[in-house]
Amino acid sequence: MVDSTVVLAGQTLAYTCYCIVIILLMGWFGLRITKPGKESPVKPALFYSFITMLVILGVSLHIVTYNTIPWAPMDLNRAEIKPDKVFNISVENHTFKLPPEKMVVGVNDKVLFNVTSADLTYGFGVFRADNSMVFQMQVVPGHKNDILWKFTKPGIYSIRSTEYSGPAGSQMIVPGAVEVVESPPSVN
Repeated sequence: MVDSTVVLAGQTLAYTCYCIVIILLMGWFGLRITKPGKESPVKPALFYSFITMLVILGVSLHIVTYNTIPWAPMDLNRAEIKPDKVFNISVENHTFKLPPEKMVVGVNDKVLFNVTSADLTYGFGVFRADNSMVFQMQVVPGHKNDILWKFTKPGIYSIRSTEYSGPAGSQMIVPGAVEVVESPPSVN
């Protein structure tokens, strides 16, 4: 699974270039139509050729970047995937209730986070030490809220609420909640 920071960097570069091309086209078109003269400054065939090129480029960019989304294959084949670890987490009164044992997983383990809410809609996000988000999901009361994830790098990860649930929701942070290690600890 590709790390989400790599995907974000690639998509940022690709979409920035795409937007620059669109802005340049708009600038060129604006200059041409404000130019004095009686003849049509922009030939319709040229204009529609550029628009067609942008549409083809935009659709192609979406198709290519879709395949870079790291969790897509796991979500599409979820019915056949058996998680290596399952963590049941509940949320109530702006507090995460984690399993009694520390959440330690091995690199490349498939982990299912099953999160339930007893009162409000919360967010459940896992964050790296540099505060960048690994993944997140919305946790709605009375619904199945789970996410299957494969961690590809060792580290200590925090859990945070990523959904507005009132002023107390901003304090819903559990530092060091998930530890990803090279070799998972043996279970006796």
